[in-house]
Amino acid sequence: MIDLRPILFVIGALLLMVSAIVLVPAAYILLTGADSASNLNAFLRASAAAAIAGLPMIFIGRGANFQLKPRQLYLLTVASWVIISVFCAIPFVLSDMRMSIVDSLFETMSGITTTGSTVLSRLDTLPASILLWRALLQWLGGIGIVVMVIAILPHLRVGGMRLFRSEASDKSEKFTARSRNVAKSVSTVYVGLSLACALCYWLAGMDGFNAVYHSMTTVSTGGFSNSDQSMRQFADPDVIWISSIFMFLSGLPFVLMVQFVRGRTRALIDDQQVRGYAYFVLVAVSSIAAWLMASYGLPLEEAFRIAAFSSISIITTTGYVLIDYNVWGGLAVGAFFFMTFTGACAGSTAGGIKIFRFQIGTMMLRNQFNAMLHPSGVFPMIYNGRSVSEEIVTSVIAFSFVFAGTVAVIAAALSLTGLDLTTSLSGAATAIANVGPGLGDVIGPMGNFGPLPDTSKCILILAMLMGRLEILTVMIVFTAAFWRF
Repeated sequence: MIDLRPILFVIGALLLMVSAIVLVPAAYILLTGADSASNLNAFLRASAAAAIAGLPMIFIGRGANFQLKPRQLYLLTVASWVIISVFCAIPFVLSDMRMSIVDSLFETMSGITTTGSTVLSRLDTLPASILLWRALLQWLGGIGIVVMVIAILPHLRVGGMRLFRSEASDKSEKFTARSRNVAKSVSTVYVGLSLACALCYWLAGMDGFNAVYHSMTTVSTGGFSNSDQSMRQFADPDVIWISSIFMFLSGLPFVLMVQFVRGRTRALIDDQQVRGYAYFVLVAVSSIAAWLMASYGLPLEEAFRIAAFSSISIITTTGYVLIDYNVWGGLAVGAFFFMTFTGACAGSTAGGIKIFRFQIGTMMLRNQFNAMLHPSGVFPMIYNGRSVSEEIVTSVIAFSFVFAGTVAVIAAALSLTGLDLTTSLSGAATAIANVGPGLGDVIGPMGNFGPLPDTSKCILILAMLMGRLEILTVMIVFTAAFWRF
């Protein structure tokens, strides 16, 4: 049987971390006196609940063998995200807002998976502590995603992530040690990037709260804002350019950023995935800017500013909104719908399919053409100077197939709840890709997910979780073979 003790221990430790982090909004209330006593009580009770649940788990799991096997890692990954989301939803339920359980879970799952979809409206009137909690959810979810993608998924052979496994041995004792080193190094860069983003926002004219708030949701590529206007609330063009730059940086692999900071200045430039990401962003921004200038007569700087912000926001799955691109015409809407699936680099906080999978797919297609023309030829697949194994190719194909199939199934399920085709399809796409806004009048850039029926929201909660955990990680836990001992 699967030894659950190490799983319980890790989840218990994570719940204690949640218990401590929930106290941040509580401390903010005490320091500023801005919110009601009932909101302070909500955060204190949520903190106590997480601690009460976490301590017994640690007690049960003490002394366990932490050389985890693949089944344990799969179960730990899924269970930790689900359980943490449940406890992080408690403040929404207990606060003055009195959100329903479904809405609270939706908002929490959207935050912790850095999707950025929301059921809330009139954000400008919400308590500052609740807004701060939303930003913290995304910021913590962002670092959790990076560590998971870098340290765990490559060892689970999920979706071709093994392509980014380092030279470290696969032996579990070295895996555990390396995981700690990866988490420490990446966390340092993540915090540094967040502080730099906050400083730049502040220098560009944001007040302290807005600068810190939006730095957390920018670097995590989450996209939560404290206003229904999203980034349109800031009139200064410098804010928009800063946001675009830091969203782009957050779409880069954090391990390579660690190497860059340590002195390997060409670590980013020489990486094939980074070059593909930069090229794709350049083509997208240039194309949208040209469209805006040709169709609407916008000046060059304004066209590129709007195009850069909107394109990078979607490609990195951040989901910030500057303008309603639904009114730009069918070509632009189609382009943004395609970019919804793309994503940025593996090892970043972004969601989506990821650039490297498109690159591997392109190489496969090229080799197929070459094999048709030269049946006796041998055409090796080389990525970043290394041969791509058949195992990775198979994994990429399987993930791409499952990704498309999952979007189709989720869209069909949403349509059965009474949603129209545009809302169903774009809702499924934006949830699985962890982007945030969809298309149409309901969940488009100017709308939110609040009007959807609870059944639709429950489906989307599952979709956001599956998209963030690379789909296969969730699916395998629900197979009979996983539990067959």
